[in-house]
Amino acid sequence: MQKTVAFKFDWLLLPLVGIFCVLILWRVLPGIPTFKNLPTPGQTWEASKPYLLEPFAKRGEQDQGIGRFTAYSLWFVCKGYAIALILGTPLGFLLGSSKIFAKMFDPLIQILRPVSPLAWLPLGLLLFQKNQPAALFTIALCSMWPTVINTAVGVRAIPQDYLNVAKVLRLSPLTTLFKVMLPATLPYMFTGFRLSLGIAWLVIVAAEMITNTPGVGGFLWDSYQSLKYENIILCILVIGLVGFALDKLMSLAESRFKTA
Repeated sequence: MQKTVAFKFDWLLLPLVGIFCVLILWRVLPGIPTFKNLPTPGQTWEASKPYLLEPFAKRGEQDQGIGRFTAYSLWFVCKGYAIALILGTPLGFLLGSSKIFAKMFDPLIQILRPVSPLAWLPLGLLLFQKNQPAALFTIALCSMWPTVINTAVGVRAIPQDYLNVAKVLRLSPLTTLFKVMLPATLPYMFTGFRLSLGIAWLVIVAAEMITNTPGVGGFLWDSYQSLKYENIILCILVIGLVGFALDKLMSLAESRFKTA
């Protein structure tokens, strides 16, 4: 009985112990000369109050509540992520189902996939001449590769028996796609969707920092230039928490689809 109770509380107690250890380390580091510019937890809390207690206040372009900054970033992520899925999913099906298409374009994808967002963003600015379209271009391009690759792997992993049954039943290509291939590929697709969402969130922060547009990344860069180091810590914590929440939401959606 005691072991069962201890196991139930492990998911809460152990992370709290880890957080407490990090806070102690954080409190000690500013006392070391090398890290003298690092704000303490208390200083970070005091400086963060206006942004946390009034999360949706708007006092200026780069002086807004952290909730409003996060909403700006999430809206951009949603648009770029949607473009990535719309483009990446069909491309993945083509790569997985057509050997000729795969031989033509898979090497190119493998070359483009590792390219940093910091390299794509200047190209986006050159093409679109505006910050927002360039950011969407960068988010979509960088985040779609996990969806493309995992979808292609899922299509190749479909048992041949499934496709043979579809032929015996004389199912149309469209019916085979939606009744046979899509359900069999869905677990792989969700793995790609989950990875793509994480990359989209990372890319928007970098894009905002470079273009200095309103959002968590833009606020972080503006805080660095203004020497407001406490706000940098706040932005880092918010970026991590939002990324964690997005991953959990995608995991929940995946489990719902699997049980449906």
